[in-house]
Amino acid sequence: MVGVKHANPCGIGSSDTIYHAYRKAFEADPISIFGGIIASNRIIDIPTAEDINSIFIEVVVAPDYDKEALEILRQKKNIRLLKIHELSIPSKSEGMLDMKRVKGGFVIQEVDKGKINPEDLTVVTNRKPTAKEMEDLLFGWTVVKHVKSNAIVLAQDEQTVGIGPGQTNRIWAAQNAIRQAGDKAKGSVLASDAFFPFPDVVEAAEKSGITAIIQPGGSIRDEESIKVADKANIAMVFTGMRHFKH
Repeated sequence: MVGVKHANPCGIGSSDTIYHAYRKAFEADPISIFGGIIASNRIIDIPTAEDINSIFIEVVVAPDYDKEALEILRQKKNIRLLKIHELSIPSKSEGMLDMKRVKGGFVIQEVDKGKINPEDLTVVTNRKPTAKEMEDLLFGWTVVKHVKSNAIVLAQDEQTVGIGPGQTNRIWAAQNAIRQAGDKAKGSVLASDAFFPFPDVVEAAEKSGITAIIQPGGSIRDEESIKVADKANIAMVFTGMRHFKH
């Protein structure tokens, strides 16, 4: 479940039930989600609809809605309820190009469809991520792909605890994510959509109690970041690919 505000995810949660996924997304940032969009990859059920109705939401997007859940949501004035195709099924637009409007024409680029599996990652620190850290690292990497660059995401227990979107440098994005997370930064993992040009993000992660990092790698100063991570006993993995959303 994803909460979206001004084209950026503000809270994301994953769980065995759609209701608990919604609660995770809401609790990740209960302020920003107000007046935002709720996007689900599963059918909206009654408990979830009732919870959504308790706050001001502009739009709900889901593959479908239980009949009773739909009636509950329709009680809200001016809410927009949208149905999309099942996300696990490739759409007709799969593989199409992404277009951005510019003055005098368009910029056309390939759609970012990059996916990462654990076996694709390179552990570059002395300590390897634990199984739980790896689960959260992959979750964070999936999320940061959809956050405007420069982007940093903090995650724990398949829930975002801090999101730093759209900054002109990476340390500001990290500082914003850490500030949002507060005490929840401790024990979380950090995902970055591009490499670290300096070790400052790793240093900020150490001070905040972050235990693992996922990033593309490829900076001429990678060794500096790795050295800081090793000193702090932070596990760090490289993906070999980056996600830049502009």
